Amino acid sequence: MSFMDSLLGKLQRHPKRVVFPEGSDPRIIQAARQFSTQKCGVPVLLGDRTEIKDRAQRLDIRLDGIRIMDPQRSDDFDMFLPMIEALPAYADLSPEEKKSLLLDRHNFAALMLVSGRADALVGGATVTTSSGLRSLFRIIPTQPTVNTASSMLVLDQENTKIGMDGLLFFADCGVIPDPSSEQLADIAVSTAEIAWHLTGENPRVAFLSFASHAKRPVHASIGKIREAVPIAEAKAAARAIPVDFEGELQLDAALDPEVAEQKGLANSEVAGTANILVFPDLNSGNIASKLLQVVAGARTYGQVIIGLQKPCAEISRGAHVYDIFGTAVITASQAINRKLLFGSQ
Repeated sequence: MSFMDSLLGKLQRHPKRVVFPEGSDPRIIQAARQFSTQKCGVPVLLGDRTEIKDRAQRLDIRLDGIRIMDPQRSDDFDMFLPMIEALPAYADLSPEEKKSLLLDRHNFAALMLVSGRADALVGGATVTTSSGLRSLFRIIPTQPTVNTASSMLVLDQENTKIGMDGLLFFADCGVIPDPSSEQLADIAVSTAEIAWHLTGENPRVAFLSFASHAKRPVHASIGKIREAVPIAEAKAAARAIPVDFEGELQLDAALDPEVAEQKGLANSEVAGTANILVFPDLNSGNIASKLLQVVAGARTYGQVIIGLQKPCAEISRGAHVYDIFGTAVITASQAINRKLLFGSQ
């Protein structure tokens, strides 16, 4: 069974509500139709009701099973206003400015998530990454043991010898330009926790670099990776996540068992069999993910935002319908209690 089919089956047993701030975008309407048709739960489209209905009609898409909300006319507006007023990031704004913030659909969607009016959020279809992330990071708190919110991509490709039967998790490819060792540790542990939650398999995390266990005097970028590994191990142990970490590893040593053996890493729990790749900086992570998407045509989902208390994602403005649907399935599945997914394991 494929990764996506597995998640679909779980959502059909435990359906969730996913809010889409850009509810009038044609791709969002189509993805919402798939989400509802597949019985994954209830998609919530934010926007002008008439505009959404008109676009759905032109696309010949039914809206039954799909909820439409206009923030300006929502009964939740008055309930959300005190929540905005209580946020430190908006403390210096006037009462009118705080009200206008609620008319921003990304803010409204984030408040729906925090208040339990939705289980997951998928945004970013029509705005820059920085604009969409601003609402998420200001409104949704980080997890208690996490200092850094970042992002990950899920790569699902046909070579089943790589990762988890072809499944790989990439981080961070969209948020932190030059993470510190502490931030790299947070990125690695948060990604491992989600991968474990979604698949039930033990994560094997490779901290990537241009060298594998270099013996010569190391570059600063390698030094921070070496510092990140024990920090990540301590954080994962505190959260009872069954995960193995190793760094620093070159990409081929992380994924290819023969290369790992040639480089003296045959006894490693991670080298040659990694299923999570942590990049040393945003340049390498973003370039690698885009290269796989454009040149190799690999199927990717995300960016899934990690380290926050609620499941959310910030997709690319160039995302296709299937990518949006898949990202919605992944974020919604994060909202399912893990005991319901895999029992006590």
